[in-house]
Amino acid sequence: RGVESHGMMCSPKELGLADDAQGLLILRENAQVGQSFAEYLGRAVGDVVYDLEITPNRPDLNSVLGIAREIAAVTGNPLKMPELSVVRGQGSVADLVAVRIDDAELGPRYVARVVRGVKVGPSSDWLRTALEKVGVRSINNVVDVTNYVMLETGQPLHAFDYHLIARAPGAEAGNDSTVQPSNDSTPTIVVRRAQDGELFVTLDGQKHTLTREMLLIADELKGIALAGVMGGQNTEIHEQTVDVLIESAYFKPANIRRTAKALGLRTDASYRFERGADIGITDWASARCAQLILATAGGQLAEGAV
Repeated sequence: RGVESHGMMCSPKELGLADDAQGLLILRENAQVGQSFAEYLGRAVGDVVYDLEITPNRPDLNSVLGIAREIAAVTGNPLKMPELSVVRGQGSVADLVAVRIDDAELGPRYVARVVRGVKVGPSSDWLRTALEKVGVRSINNVVDVTNYVMLETGQPLHAFDYHLIARAPGAEAGNDSTVQPSNDSTPTIVVRRAQDGELFVTLDGQKHTLTREMLLIADELKGIALAGVMGGQNTEIHEQTVDVLIESAYFKPANIRRTAKALGLRTDASYRFERGADIGITDWASARCAQLILATAGGQLAEGAV
């Protein structure tokens, strides 16, 4: 209109920093006038994002550590792993959860850890920025950590709301849907084949009809995740979640590929599992995930892993 603009006030959504916003983006009091907004967000000016095309025979390169390991081998420079310093836990995780693998051919390894007393909320700037750089949408601090560690290590992880995992002593999976879960028993994670015709609702709200050729992560009453592909809506992390169960597992690549194709579900997790994840890093990645959840969402880690 012929008037010189001195800028305008924007919401995080208008700046492409969030999917939704309640109002204007208010900067912290220590924000410096004249500072680059990229620097204020923790994004180094001139930072470089590498876009790599990985061939199917090199699944190890689907992670930052995998690429670093390759470069270390080529150049002779030492590999620098993130420092793993998880504080000593309180109480034994074995008193909180059990794991039963009913099909070791399709799911030979499953690692479970529990973090109690977390506060679910928006991620810190550094975590949200790291994910946004590679096109991953920030959801909340707990879920963002699982995605960050997946990108870092190549190991897909999943976080369940611990209290949405049913407890039903003596009930076999799928035998009696009328059995009500008990609140005073230890829940059991069951790695089993789905039943023909079993229905399962994934995190995206879609209902799927499963077959016995598909692997399911379940509790003693119901399925809670489609193994290696996507978690279930019935155990999703939400704002009221206080206790989290971390899943880190290895699944047979060919089975994950067939399941993802049959259901039309292609995810970052299935992309890695169907090409072959590293069965040797499952426990380390689980501990790394716990470390970052404690750093970003607080809480206390139960001692050990199942």
